[in-house]
Amino acid sequence: MARRDIFGSVLGPATAVADAKDVSGYAVRGASRSIMQSFEELSKSSVVDLDPAFVDTSFVSDRLDEDDEAYQELLAAIRERGQDSPILVRPHPELSGRFQTVFGHRRVKVARQLGRPVRAVVKKMGDEDHVIAQGQENAARANLSFIERTLFADRILKRGHTPDTVKSALALDDTTFSKMRSVTSNIPEPVIVAIGAAKTVGRDRWWQLAKLMEHPDSAGRAADYVASPEFATSGSDARFARLFDFMSAPAKRAPAASKTQEKAWAPHDRSVRAKITDTGKVFTLALKAKEASPFGAFITDRLDELFEAFRQSETAKKTGD
Repeated sequence: MARRDIFGSVLGPATAVADAKDVSGYAVRGASRSIMQSFEELSKSSVVDLDPAFVDTSFVSDRLDEDDEAYQELLAAIRERGQDSPILVRPHPELSGRFQTVFGHRRVKVARQLGRPVRAVVKKMGDEDHVIAQGQENAARANLSFIERTLFADRILKRGHTPDTVKSALALDDTTFSKMRSVTSNIPEPVIVAIGAAKTVGRDRWWQLAKLMEHPDSAGRAADYVASPEFATSGSDARFARLFDFMSAPAKRAPAASKTQEKAWAPHDRSVRAKITDTGKVFTLALKAKEASPFGAFITDRLDELFEAFRQSETAKKTGD
């Protein structure tokens, strides 16, 4: 394979993006332009064989379903024909003698699985150039779903990079970037990971789910649901649909806690026993034993007197007497 074609998969689509009327204007500016120039330099670089045991993943991941059908096809192709295009790595910024993948993670995984060296171009670069190169190469391949791109953007931001860097990495317009932020602000990452890549679910559908989850209790409800047997099903698109339907349904209110209070009373000689039940609206006094009937009649005959004493007691409490 000629060296000038090493990064053809990246340079071709990236150039197309540059020529298009991208409403964001980020595709060819600033750091993004320098990355494209770096790709041109890399097309002339030497390819080396690396032991995949010394190649680590990027510091920010961009995929959810690693063992999907596309990966199995890549595995079969490399087993049969070998690795057509090299990956891009940088010297590990923290570990001497190791490398960090910028893009080509699945090719590293295939090489490791097949017990073969991985063909790579090694280039020293900083974190910002790293994430822009990683994002643009994946954007060029167009095989990441909306939610994978969204999680990638969120993880870049959480690493301290700016919104401009995110937009450059993924060639985003302001509307898409805003909806991505809405999704990750309202849907916890563990819930997104439980759903998976959801390849056929687009931006607007995810944004609608995010709107359904704006209520403070929604995150907990969603987390409980994705951990339930009812949610478990094959296919991330189906899992998204199940969660969407669940969050669309009215939340079931938990039964109100019982306010019923029960007490018991008896005199020293135990000649009568009283069971007192108070629900807040109903007060019941039940008497049992030998003297229950005459004692009950005694109370009944004096209800007017007792109620008047009660009224005087309440008035005294209010006036502070």
